[in-house]
Amino acid sequence: MLTHTLSEKTAYYLQLEDQFGSHNYHPIPVVLEKGEGVFLYDVEGKRYYDFLSGYSAVNQGHCHPKIIQTLIKQAQKLTLTSRAFHNNLLGEYELFITSLFGYDKVLPMNTGVEAVETALKLARKWAYNVKGITDNQAKIIVCADNFHGRTSTVISFSTDPSSFKGFGPYMPGFEIVPYNNLTEIEKSFQDKNVAAILVEPIQGEAGVVVPDDGYLKGIRTLCYEYNVLFIADEIQTGLARTGKMLACDHENVRPDVLILGKALSGGTLPISAVLCDDEIMLTIKPGEHGSTYGGNPLASAVAITSLQVLKDEMMCENAEAMGILLREELAKLNSPFIKTIRGKGLLNAIVINHANPEAAWDFCLELKENGLLAKPTHGDKIRFAPPLIINKEQILESVDIIHRSLKILS
Repeated sequence: MLTHTLSEKTAYYLQLEDQFGSHNYHPIPVVLEKGEGVFLYDVEGKRYYDFLSGYSAVNQGHCHPKIIQTLIKQAQKLTLTSRAFHNNLLGEYELFITSLFGYDKVLPMNTGVEAVETALKLARKWAYNVKGITDNQAKIIVCADNFHGRTSTVISFSTDPSSFKGFGPYMPGFEIVPYNNLTEIEKSFQDKNVAAILVEPIQGEAGVVVPDDGYLKGIRTLCYEYNVLFIADEIQTGLARTGKMLACDHENVRPDVLILGKALSGGTLPISAVLCDDEIMLTIKPGEHGSTYGGNPLASAVAITSLQVLKDEMMCENAEAMGILLREELAKLNSPFIKTIRGKGLLNAIVINHANPEAAWDFCLELKENGLLAKPTHGDKIRFAPPLIINKEQILESVDIIHRSLKILS
């Protein structure tokens, strides 16, 4: 494994985290203190292109002026009331987001995995109250190589040992089918106790695995046929990241339950949401689900602005155009060390071709040295997902950094 000399200042911060923090992450050794647009700056003042975007939480760019203005203005007025009382912004936010995405209701939460848990609870309630499945018999179909978070429930249907190994016993009620396989989905739907299927339109953590055209539409058709809910986890793929407001929009598919998070706040604070229609949402009654911070005034104000910015600045269109340019320019490199280039919009990944199992990590360390931040996932895969405000000149400069950094693998 390659190592680069760290400054005394950087080493100080890394030592603090190592000594006093948990060791549940393995970050690239850079200490960041400022973000602006597509750039991050470390404690030494060095500038980097951000090609991870907080796992797509910073679609609008770091510290977007309009989002920060809303955040500061509302933070000086009212931040939290809890849902024990009403506030003047929650209803406005609920109207805005349900109108934008075309659903009857929204249930606001904080983190992405909280929203996933919420969707699973809604699916089970619907199964018992509407579909008529016997209590405690509801089954939810999930896909192999999924990533929906790391709560005890969600890791129960993970196929990644690093997520589930050593954390049992596991929550029952889930069946795993291969991703991008409609035949296996239909087989699983033969079970009358199936309530829902939970799917990432593109598998992000698995390495930006894009399914075949027609896959999402096929799931939609099967769900109608077998009276099964289609739950789309668009936490990473949604909010303009793939060149459409939702990745499901590429196939004109409307999920029964839509899960959003990450860029819903423009990277300022945890905000997530679950959207669905009354038949599903109203199965949960007062006291059966909630969150102290869910739907707080600060989050409501910020989410409206974050969504409005995506529309006003045409970030879907820019993500589509810049994503095509990025993949074309990467292909032109014709590097023997890039085995695969894939993605949609500005959610992209490359697969490294090298005998050294640490090659992707070494490459990311070299990218850092040359002014671009990215991180491997699952060994040999590296996501390239910059903020959606990136322009042509910046894409070309980034590809040049990638080109120069690939030489470390020679």
